[in-house]
Amino acid sequence: MKLKLDIDPDIVAMMAAEIAAGERAVTAAMREAGTGLKSAWRLQITGAGLGTRLANSIRSQNFPRSGESLDAAALVWSKAPVIVGAHDTGPLIRSKNGFWLAIPLPAAGKSLRGGRITPGEWERRRGLRLRFVYRRTGPSLLVAEGRLNTKGQAVVSRSKTGRGKVTAPIFLLVPQVKLPKRLDLARDADRALDSVPGLIVANWAEGRL
Repeated sequence: MKLKLDIDPDIVAMMAAEIAAGERAVTAAMREAGTGLKSAWRLQITGAGLGTRLANSIRSQNFPRSGESLDAAALVWSKAPVIVGAHDTGPLIRSKNGFWLAIPLPAAGKSLRGGRITPGEWERRRGLRLRFVYRRTGPSLLVAEGRLNTKGQAVVSRSKTGRGKVTAPIFLLVPQVKLPKRLDLARDADRALDSVPGLIVANWAEGRL
């Protein structure tokens, strides 16, 4: 007994069309999920008061970069992973050398390099020496003898009489700091992942219309 199987060209065309529709649906779904997650993370960051600059560090990339595939994927990441990760996990921060963390007060001003100024940079820029003040019931201090300018920052006093001279607290000294958890990136990632099947179905059905 000999069997012969003939495949209808119409069936082959239908199968090819279904595969193509699936590729379009999966690719579109992953693109939507990735873009949505990127927007959700950026919104979380700005909503937490961390600024648009950090929010814009969130990027996304679709794979394949061009064309369509049943294996399409989306990658969402931050170009500042250490900062974003710290606000996402709320870690305990300790000094690297085991001594103190110096937290600048308003009288310290800001670093010329951006971010927080260090005691060493402050002394070099201001021409003043910092003095350690130990306190039993609160954070210890680094203080300086000088005057406060119009911005409330400590500077060298030029007065020969000592008028306007103050002892200004410049840095708080603490052994460790617990950074508050201000983000929940996993929540939005789980939502994006859960949305993928529905997005595939919706895009597949839309492609048939």
